Parts: sequence; C-alpha cells; structure tokens
Amino acid sequence: MDNAIYSTLTRQSGLMQEMRSVANNIANISTAGFRREGVIFSEYVAGLEGAEPSLSMAYAHGREVDLSQGSLTQTGGSFDFAIEGDGFFQIETPQGVQLTRAGSFTPNEAGELVTPDGYRLLDNGGSPVFVPTTGGAATVAPDGTLSVGGAPVAQIGVVEPIDRNELTHQGGTMFSVKSGVQEAQDFRLLQGFVEESNVDPISEIARMIEVQRAYEMGQSFLEREDQRVRGVISTLGR
Repeated sequence: MDNAIYSTLTRQSGLMQEMRSVANNIANISTAGFRREGVIFSEYVAGLEGAEPSLSMAYAHGREVDLSQGSLTQTGGSFDFAIEGDGFFQIETPQGVQLTRAGSFTPNEAGELVTPDGYRLLDNGGSPVFVPTTGGAATVAPDGTLSVGGAPVAQIGVVEPIDRNELTHQGGTMFSVKSGVQEAQDFRLLQGFVEESNVDPISEIARMIEVQRAYEMGQSFLEREDQRVRGVISTLGR
C-alpha cells in the first residue's frame, strides 16, 4: 500500500476517535459532575527498509481530561454536595475506589451516604460516611466536616490525584488513578449544591464540525489515491 495512504488512514482513525469523544461530551452536557474529554494527537515515525525515508503517522490514543470548574446549581438537598476548587469525592465501587465530581448522595438503609448507583461515599480515612438518623439536621462545613445536630460525625474525603496525567475515565462521571491520591488543599465544599458538566455546547458543536470536515477531506484524498492506483494498474496491464 502507498505510504501516503498509510499516513492518511492513521489520521482518519484518530479523527474517528476524536469524533466519538466529542459526541460523548455533547451527550453528557446535562450530566452533573461530568468532565469534558479530548483526544491528544501525536506523531509516530516508522523506519522503512532500504534508502527510503521514514514514514510519519498519526497516533491518537491519548486522552485529556478537562478539570476546569463547572457551574454550580443550588438544589437545597441536605446530601447534595459540590466541590468548589480542586479535588474529587472518593466512591467505593466493585472495581475499587474511584473518583468523581458528581456530589448527589442519599442515605441507604444502613445510614451510609451512597450515589444513585448505590456506591458508598468515603471519608478521608477511606471508610463509608455514616449519617445518624436521629440527632438533628445534617450540615457540612466548607472543609468537609459533616455534623448532625451540631456534633461532628464524619469528615468527607476530598482528594486529588498525585499525578493528574494518570487520571483515567472509567465511564459516566467516574475516574481512576494509578499513582494514588492525596488530600486536596484548595477547595470548599458547598451543601445544597451540585456541580454541572463543564462541557461548553457551542465549542463542542464547533469542534464536531471541524473534525467532520477534516475527516471528509481525508476520505476525499483516499478516494483520489484509489483512482490513481487503479489508473496506473490499468495502464500497466494493457
């Protein structure tokens, strides 16, 4: 196959991945706590045999997570929490502890705060956050201290990755990180609020149009190359 076709095919594959990423961002515009994702393009240079020059191809398997602050919406819910600043909540899942910015919780039958999927919220020591059913109203201080009737009962864990580049999207609003986490410093926890998605619909739609046009240009080039090769084969076969 012609080297130009190889290069174009790798570019087309990367553009398809970016289109999927953009489509996923648009689909989650209204998902509380969702973090926008992008695709990172890099160059892969392959050596060729003989005296031929190297072959440059696109490599688009890297992901970039946008950690910018989303807008805050007031709900008035006692167990709706929003992080203003850096950090993530720690959630216990069957796949291990994962991180999220989605802060809508409810007490389960045991009095533990859980996500809508039933996963338990963890405190700064890695234990489930328990809320007594008696004793008064539950309040949360800006530093994450959860009190019931004025008496502290738990410290909601707000952490951040040691290496943000290792933050991996696991689906929905959940993330994992291999390098471990540390206690977040620059944050404020708000009760009765949730953080919305940080996806900007206008910029995402504009990017979708750009990617689509770039893909169509690449497809047009591949079609012209196919016609050229067919023409050469037809001429040589006469």
